[in-house]
Amino acid sequence: MRKALVRQPGSRLAEGIVTHLERRPLDLELAGEQWRGYVAALAAAGWDTVEVPAADDCPDAVFIEDTLVLHGGKAVVTRPGAESRRGEIDAAASVAEQLGFTAAWITAPGTLDGGDVLAADGTVYVGVGGRTNAEGARQLAAIVGPVITVPVSGFLHLKSAVTALPDGTIVGCPPLVPDTAIFDRFLAAPEPSGAHVVDLGGGRILLAADCPRSAELYAGLGFEPVAVEIGEFQKLEGCVTCLSVLAQSLT
Repeated sequence: MRKALVRQPGSRLAEGIVTHLERRPLDLELAGEQWRGYVAALAAAGWDTVEVPAADDCPDAVFIEDTLVLHGGKAVVTRPGAESRRGEIDAAASVAEQLGFTAAWITAPGTLDGGDVLAADGTVYVGVGGRTNAEGARQLAAIVGPVITVPVSGFLHLKSAVTALPDGTIVGCPPLVPDTAIFDRFLAAPEPSGAHVVDLGGGRILLAADCPRSAELYAGLGFEPVAVEIGEFQKLEGCVTCLSVLAQSLT
């Protein structure tokens, strides 16, 4: 299975939550073009894109990563830390179940955003302190097995600070990165958005177009960078990981 769950940006995208950035005007038409370019990049890399029904009443719904954590044959249905986002989860859960995943739900008082969950080289890291609380991390561990918690402060999600290369190396851009000693292998990215990568398979990694030095660094390590324009989503603290949920297998 190589499915990529995505969700079109809604008409209220410009009203999306901004926590750590100053709000800037957003071009909805351009955002739509960038989203289509993002989806096309996934398809070109061999991913079968599956659209979760749009949720126009939820401005942040395009950031579908926060609704689901896929692990083995389970779809962990999150309980977003922002109450306004909780209307996003039902449709995402339904699509995951249609793909054959077994849903497991995070329940109150736990909160969990998918952007706070990073799986790398057999280890699951969970950012706690922002949108995700300790109870949400505890419930996730009860479903998927042991996790390592990472403090989140001053940025939106754990994956706003760090993601992972296909070989399991954690990449991040100081000073946003929490204690690097938490990670077995860490590589500093030269630009903030260079800390955000999606493993497309076959050595290819998706990243934003505004971090050419990071792309050059990763190419030098033997990976093939695939750059996409996502500037309108970055205005809402989004990154390349936020706009999809990748499902590679049920085993």
